[in-house]
Amino acid sequence: MISRNEAIDLLKEHNTETNLINHALESEAVLRGLAKKLGQDEELWGIAGLLHDLDYATTGDNPERHGLNTVDLLEDKLPAEALNAIRRHAYEMNGAEVPSTQFDYAMRCGETVTGLIHAAALVRPTKIEGMKPKSLKKKIKDKAFAASVNRDCIRECDKIGLELGEFLQIGIDSITSIAPEVGLVAE
Repeated sequence: MISRNEAIDLLKEHNTETNLINHALESEAVLRGLAKKLGQDEELWGIAGLLHDLDYATTGDNPERHGLNTVDLLEDKLPAEALNAIRRHAYEMNGAEVPSTQFDYAMRCGETVTGLIHAAALVRPTKIEGMKPKSLKKKIKDKAFAASVNRDCIRECDKIGLELGEFLQIGIDSITSIAPEVGLVAE
């Protein structure tokens, strides 16, 4: 399996925009947090989270290839279960199989919740510090807030056995652990 250092190099080679790199780092953190909670391989889940959108910068005009191009790039670098989770995180666009494993659903809800948490942190004076699941639940109900974040995908946390509040807390805690790296600390 690819090492984290190799994965970071690959990420930066394919994505130069800060927001894409931050999303990848946040996804890695959340996937590691979910793996820890669910007794799964934290390194595997984290690396898959880090690299799941490797092709994002190049598939904007061709969304039916999103996830599939990433899998092509990583074919010999990650095990099949990780490749499947990456492929299936965007199954609505790319025609991949419907998610079916705990890893598949963790990838989908885990990478999606980063957009909600990041957006919520940006509008708070204390950024991510002190954020609570209750406030995120209110943001989920406000469809105008972070409108591109798929709320149904976040709610798929129930498919990995987590109640929404517990899932949001894992997301908050995971991203808090890397907050300085992704610009979510108050100045």
